[in-house]
Amino acid sequence: MVIHRKTLSLLAIGVFAIITTAANINKQSRYKNLKILPQDITQRNMDSIMNAYCSALHVSCDFCHIPAKKNMFSFTPASDTLDFSLDGEMKENARRMIRITMDINTRYFYFDSTIKPIYLNVVNCNTCHRGNAFPMEK
Repeated sequence: MVIHRKTLSLLAIGVFAIITTAANINKQSRYKNLKILPQDITQRNMDSIMNAYCSALHVSCDFCHIPAKKNMFSFTPASDTLDFSLDGEMKENARRMIRITMDINTRYFYFDSTIKPIYLNVVNCNTCHRGNAFPMEK
């Protein structure tokens, strides 16, 4: 009887630990190191925004994002993957540009307060870049 109670107690503690861990994992954001984009952004919105940036600047993801560091347990070479959470110079420049467009859109075109400023799209990257990575060059 005592052994049965100990077993049940240990089982209950184990189940509680698993449930607590699972609940904490679900609370974490899918994306790491988001400083401007909302933490609750959906994958669809993230992909849409990133594709719009790539299109407006006529660049690929590696223009702003840094190759992943080689992990000794990884089967893919580091050069084949990007670590989207790492910060680089171009990513910081992109963040400054995003803040500028958000500021312009919220100051002059923000009529629907139910929309988050990052999703306002009156002034966007293409307004200045027009398909060029560096708009002042052409």
